Amino acid sequence: MLIRYGYEITLTCPQPTPMVCLLSVHEDREADIRVPEKLYFTPDIPSTTYHDMFGNLCRRFVAPAGDLTLWGDATIEDDEKPDPEDWGAAEIPVADLPDDCLVYLMGSRYCETDRLSQIAWDMFGTAPPGWGRVQTVCDFVHGHIHFDYMQARATRTAFEAFNERVGVCRDFAHLAVALCRCLNIPARYVNGHLGDIGVPVVDPMDFSAWMEVYLGGKWYTFDPRNNARRIGRIVIARGRDATDIPLINSFGPHVLKSFRVWTYEVASV
Repeated sequence: MLIRYGYEITLTCPQPTPMVCLLSVHEDREADIRVPEKLYFTPDIPSTTYHDMFGNLCRRFVAPAGDLTLWGDATIEDDEKPDPEDWGAAEIPVADLPDDCLVYLMGSRYCETDRLSQIAWDMFGTAPPGWGRVQTVCDFVHGHIHFDYMQARATRTAFEAFNERVGVCRDFAHLAVALCRCLNIPARYVNGHLGDIGVPVVDPMDFSAWMEVYLGGKWYTFDPRNNARRIGRIVIARGRDATDIPLINSFGPHVLKSFRVWTYEVASV
């Protein structure tokens, strides 16, 4: 299947402001791109790209004073299969984990493992280890947090989401990531596009956040917000939490003037 995805974002800055954005599809899907991303700035400004420490593609530029619109659009081919599922995937002892997994066991800005460790073991210590334990965590988070755009807060942490029981997809992901790390299961935060393919359409469209967990020697997708194996997931970036992979990182004040995202199946390119 073919999926068209993109965004249109308008920012207003009181003065020239350096920015870094992570909005392009992750390069591990490069072979699946059928219509390469077209990126336009209005007004037209120069930009450069680099890869961060997690391998994500970052775009760097200086936004002028006034309005700046970023518009990007591309088409990708997808295998039309739901997220992989393997109930036999086992936890790997910490001593046997690859070195690059260890950072995803540590606490981070939004995932306070020190504050949630005892809670995690009390709640999930007796759950079947491996896939079953991670799914039990997702089941809990999915039922524990009430999704509410109107109560979104950029500073809400996993521990606060646990106590406040409200949030958006990033809060679901942060809490599940933190609980898995407390249980010695490597977990990383992911953002990207997730269209309403094979499920009822929900408007308005937005970027989505979920997590990937290391089991049985592989990274697997889990989505505590939707708590379902979905079709057509498109990764933009991966990191320890939202601190590492903000869609837009502004080194100065700005106002989000408008925001539009699209992700939908198309018949041809």
